[in-house]
Amino acid sequence: MRNMSVWLAMIGLSVVLVGGTAQAQIPLQQLQQGGVPTLAPMLEEVTPAVVNISVEGRREMRRRGMDPFSYFFGQPGRDEVREQPFQGLGSGVIIDAEAGYVVTNNHVIDSATEIVVTLKDGRTFQAEVLGRDPETDIALLQLENPRNLTQIEIGNSDALRVGDFVVAIGNPFGLGQTVTSGIVSALGRGGFGMDRLENFIQTDAAINRGNSGGALVDLEGNLIGINTAILGASGNIGIGFAIPSNMMAGLVEQIIEHGEVRRGALGVRGRNLDQALADALGIDRTRGAWVSEVVEGSPAALAGIQAGDVIVGLNGSNLQSFTELAAKVGTFGAGRSVTLDIIRDGVEIAKQVQLGERDAETAPEVMHPALQGATLNGSDQGIRVSAVENGSPAQQVGLRENDIIVAVNRRPVTSLAELSRHLDSNRVTALTVRRGNSQLYLLLPN
Repeated sequence: MRNMSVWLAMIGLSVVLVGGTAQAQIPLQQLQQGGVPTLAPMLEEVTPAVVNISVEGRREMRRRGMDPFSYFFGQPGRDEVREQPFQGLGSGVIIDAEAGYVVTNNHVIDSATEIVVTLKDGRTFQAEVLGRDPETDIALLQLENPRNLTQIEIGNSDALRVGDFVVAIGNPFGLGQTVTSGIVSALGRGGFGMDRLENFIQTDAAINRGNSGGALVDLEGNLIGINTAILGASGNIGIGFAIPSNMMAGLVEQIIEHGEVRRGALGVRGRNLDQALADALGIDRTRGAWVSEVVEGSPAALAGIQAGDVIVGLNGSNLQSFTELAAKVGTFGAGRSVTLDIIRDGVEIAKQVQLGERDAETAPEVMHPALQGATLNGSDQGIRVSAVENGSPAQQVGLRENDIIVAVNRRPVTSLAELSRHLDSNRVTALTVRRGNSQLYLLLPN
């Protein structure tokens, strides 16, 4: 009986002693006849809401040619662009049965001209894209003539804790609907360069190619994440990532209301709080978002947030990092009011902030610390530096007004998204910069 008690505890079911006998407090829907724990009843209710998605289309395949001279000097070569047909498979989740709304990953349907959604019962529907957000990798589809659908209940991802049991449902390798289980391994993961706004749930539930866009649910069948990525190209190694359901719901709400995502903006720049910075500030926390700069006239400035503040909470939930702050603020729609918990001079205070709308052409708030103080804009020639503040880190590394950043570590960049993906604040980074008729190289320290 002791071994049975340990086993029940390992699968997340509490055990109590009654008259010296261990009895598990197991929800009735998790019991088979005979008292054996099972998730089958929950999955029977949830899995009809998880769909398979197949896409067809044509996609530009860009290949950059580079001769040895150009490679040595970090100069971009000539692009060779060819359009090729493609087919793809993924997963999705029905979040509104009556309207026929299906959430999936943007990379699943990117460049698709035909989208077919297949239900668990074998029925197929044509679908169209209502809106998408490449920065968070979320897309919203609508099925044509939806009927007799099952939708999933959306849970509160902010209530998740490391160690909670989860189940991943999707269509790996085109095999058809597949279910795997595991736990929440970590929360607030980011900084992988996969997307600009990153706030992933990490799980060891097996996620493979084709699971993208599928559901991550808790043991009650509530949707708490959209499976989106794996670590490593070879397949499941026990480290998968999902977009939190709260983040997804905020984006979908904007797409339904506006047809697009109107991303919120706070108007601060900074970095993740770590032990060294916490010691320098004299605080006993090592998690949070340290504010190094407040943009003049921004919502943060109007609310009284100051450089040197440490933001440790957002709407009552603890913040793990600056990356998480930027992802959550970017998910909220412009005009939304949020509450920030701040540590200033060792005292915790609360600030109410009404978010502004982020200009799509301005640099993201999460950027390499050495670029702070530079105003950057994407262009066909590269990243144009339109202004540099006196005494700023950007000026100290050598950036000047009207410079054009054409490559990062020899990787050509023409958009802020590319720049953000290629930058790495944990190692020395080389920028290829065009200044007038000359070209030079600037090193960004880690």
